[in-house]
Amino acid sequence: MNPLITTCAVLLALHSSVAIAQIPDDSRQLVVVTTPGWNAVQGLAQRYERHAQGFQKVGEPFAIVVGKNGMAWGTGITANSPDQQPLKREGDGKAPAGIFRLGDAFGYAPTASTRLPYTASTATLECVDDSQSSHYNTLVDGSVVTKDWTSSERMLRKDQLYRQGIFVEHNTPASAKGGSCIFLHIWRNVSSGTLGCTAMDPAHIQALFAWLDPRANPLLVQLPAAQYALYRERWKLPSP
Repeated sequence: MNPLITTCAVLLALHSSVAIAQIPDDSRQLVVVTTPGWNAVQGLAQRYERHAQGFQKVGEPFAIVVGKNGMAWGTGITANSPDQQPLKREGDGKAPAGIFRLGDAFGYAPTASTRLPYTASTATLECVDDSQSSHYNTLVDGSVVTKDWTSSERMLRKDQLYRQGIFVEHNTPASAKGGSCIFLHIWRNVSSGTLGCTAMDPAHIQALFAWLDPRANPLLVQLPAAQYALYRERWKLPSP
């Protein structure tokens, strides 16, 4: 068999393994995160708003960090096939790649200046990361919910990483071992990766709190740069 034909067939299969997706017409706010490659920890984020002439940049790009082991394909408004690699799994230290809805905000303060639904963290608020639990990948109050999990993320931490954060709707509704408790939150520093979240300077989380509007159906678009270029036109993503 002609090796060129074989190579083209493989590339076509890989390209088609990501289900066709695009930015919905009613999504008017995007947070676009790109990194240099699948294994990169550091990257950039850019806000966009949709106007009559298309998506326009809002503010300047800002630094972010993703998972300590980079990124892997996640499940959002894109549906992934089992042969797609790398594929996000529970505990892999990778941030999900794809397009995801942004959910509720949370934080240590009783209230917050944000239009997003807001949950004040308490000593009993947990995000369940045990995939055998019926509450897998959800925020629960451990003082009022019957416990059926063996591991979870405590949302009121001694550090400031979750002082302000936003839930990323990855693997929602949850499939076992598909990855859980993915947030936008405050970073430790500019070079330390996360366990799978996307983290940034506190000022940029605060800016997202003030800017995001659930009526605009805001989305997180998160991809390595090469994949962003590959899917940009098909998914109707804004020009970088």
